[in-house]
Amino acid sequence: MADGGLRERKKAKTREAILREAFRLFRERGYHATTVEQIAEAAEISPATFFRYFPSKEDLVTLDRFPPLVEALAVQPPGQPVPVLRGALRAAFAALSEEEIAAGHAREVFAATVPELVVANLRRSPGLIREVCAAVADRAGRAADDPGVRNAVGAVFGVVAMVWTQWAHTPAMDGPEEIDRALAHLESGLRL
Repeated sequence: MADGGLRERKKAKTREAILREAFRLFRERGYHATTVEQIAEAAEISPATFFRYFPSKEDLVTLDRFPPLVEALAVQPPGQPVPVLRGALRAAFAALSEEEIAAGHAREVFAATVPELVVANLRRSPGLIREVCAAVADRAGRAADDPGVRNAVGAVFGVVAMVWTQWAHTPAMDGPEEIDRALAHLESGLRL
């Protein structure tokens, strides 16, 4: 068991080193000018090791499953979709360290400003959306394909995407706080 924990910590450190060096190089040289070989060298690993962690350079900056949100949804009290998602997002951000939030922000800067990455994120989003819809439907006591659940999840994701894009261009913004305020506005009916 102790070896498993040690192995997992080593894998986490390697992943962090890859991400840290990749974003440093992206900032210095630009996303397109940075190669996988340069990232691997900076992280003191081989290119083969890089590919064990990330199938491509694009995977460094595209959406993944975002486990904190999925886990937070599973423990939300039953309720309407928008308050359930708002509570889950609050819990997901609370579960992240400041460093993890900053790393996520750095990733979003590239994901929102490099056209190929915007497209890649759109390609990957259906799986996450299905998973979130199923979890929200469960909390609301509805079917996963219920149009009302779809609409509510779409509205929340749209609001979050708008804030996330603004946050990518405004580093001083408190992204998690602004997302919560925006979802409170959605919850109240979007009155101006």
